[in-house]
Amino acid sequence: MDFQLSDFDYDLPEALIAQRPADRRDASRLLHLRRETGAVTDRRFAELPELLREGDVLVVNDTRVIPAKFFTRRATGGRIEGLFLQAGDSGEWEVLLKGAGKCRDGERLTFEGQDVEQGIELIERLGGGKWRVRPEPAGPAEAILDRVGTPPLPPYIQRDAGSNSPADQERYQTVYAQSPGAVAAPTAGLHFTPEILSSLSARGIEQVSVTLHVGIGTFRPVSAENLDDHDMHYERYVLEADAADRINAAKADGRRIVAVGTTSVRVLESVAAAHDGQVTAASGETNLFLKPPSPFYVTDALLTNFHLPKSTLLMLISSFADPCGTTGVATILAAYRHAIEQQYRFFSYGDAMFIE
Repeated sequence: MDFQLSDFDYDLPEALIAQRPADRRDASRLLHLRRETGAVTDRRFAELPELLREGDVLVVNDTRVIPAKFFTRRATGGRIEGLFLQAGDSGEWEVLLKGAGKCRDGERLTFEGQDVEQGIELIERLGGGKWRVRPEPAGPAEAILDRVGTPPLPPYIQRDAGSNSPADQERYQTVYAQSPGAVAAPTAGLHFTPEILSSLSARGIEQVSVTLHVGIGTFRPVSAENLDDHDMHYERYVLEADAADRINAAKADGRRIVAVGTTSVRVLESVAAAHDGQVTAASGETNLFLKPPSPFYVTDALLTNFHLPKSTLLMLISSFADPCGTTGVATILAAYRHAIEQQYRFFSYGDAMFIE
């Protein structure tokens, strides 16, 4: 069956878009979906250890969200919002600037905040709001952003202009985040606490880390009605040899690989797709677009949040619900209708879903 963009649409009341995290990370709700039957059960995230099996391997994305959002001022006083995208080998940055339509090459913008002497020189307009810039004075991007930036939040989370709250600084980051480089959080992991992870370990469930640096493209809507015409964004990933060995050992033993989030899935399935279904140490960039029908070589179960209508992430979980591509979309949309009826909270700060 050939699916179109409109097949992945659903109506969501705006009131169900979570604007704040739950009081506790593990206080979120958890919708348990069984792929074979489509049956759903309402649970709490703290019950996750009961749903996993001894010997399962939990694969988490250890990327760390960098404080990529910043504000600058023109010499005229005009305020421009920016988002750091990546640094080049020469020390120049690629950034996204909002409200820079009147800016010119060679212009200097000064960062707002404590470090008012730090700024950026505009080198080249790249199109689509993107610019190549040079930090002044020069320095490591991470060190500069630690002084002048804040973690960016998705556009559907409303905050006063300026900076995020202290709660956002902590909660829009997983407790196991280690590798700086993401401009958005791998949100399925936001529900975990050290106590939940300890409980899983005590039940004989392994934890393996991969890295995928979530890019701004994760929020880019699909505009092409024909899904084959959509250009998937690239994201940088790393899968170390030790992680590959542990995943392969589990598969050989018949144990399940439980991916935490669509970002972990993209790493596992990108590597496997490039190596005849096998997992091996690898790094690079992936633009893997998992839509019905798509094979899943590695992932046996998936923990994920609820995703935006017509998004590539909704297409991924629909494909996972039925890799043959015939019933997965209907299964996921039926589960989403149940979640809406039961007033689940949606998107980054919302509730979770466990699909097995």
